[in-house]
Amino acid sequence: MDCKIRPWLMEDANDLALALNNKKIHDNLRDGLPFPYTTKDAEAFIRAMLDSEKDETYAFAITFDDQVIGSIGVFRKDNIHSRTAEMGYYISEKYWGKGIGTSAVKQMCHSIFHNTDIIRIFAEPFANNIASCRILEKAGFICEGVLRKNAVKNGKILDMKMYSLINDF
Repeated sequence: MDCKIRPWLMEDANDLALALNNKKIHDNLRDGLPFPYTTKDAEAFIRAMLDSEKDETYAFAITFDDQVIGSIGVFRKDNIHSRTAEMGYYISEKYWGKGIGTSAVKQMCHSIFHNTDIIRIFAEPFANNIASCRILEKAGFICEGVLRKNAVKNGKILDMKMYSLINDF
């Protein structure tokens, strides 16, 4: 199975709400997203991404058969880290384990490294999110270490892993 990444459209809101209205997905993301996740929440997110600074936020829909099944974004850091960016992503549970996450991450990194001056992309999944760690590894990211007791999610203190991909293109 393969997917495509593309810029967000306001008409993606219903599909996005369906993809993200899943507690299993929320349990592996940072706090701040409402649950349940509604079409209005999706519309607000898409509007924010469309209105964001174009050289700082690179946010795309992940699609399969022209349907939005997830989201991927790369967010430029500032100051001395202005050529470094953090990546985040998720896909609908229905599409887990099919290589779609890896494909989306590879496509995003290729686009960022060929169209911007960013030289380093990093991601910090929870250490217990084995699937996300595997996506990053299959996409060529290197685990730089474990960030011990780095987050509190759902009342639990969790380790996170630091992964990065350096522009070698």
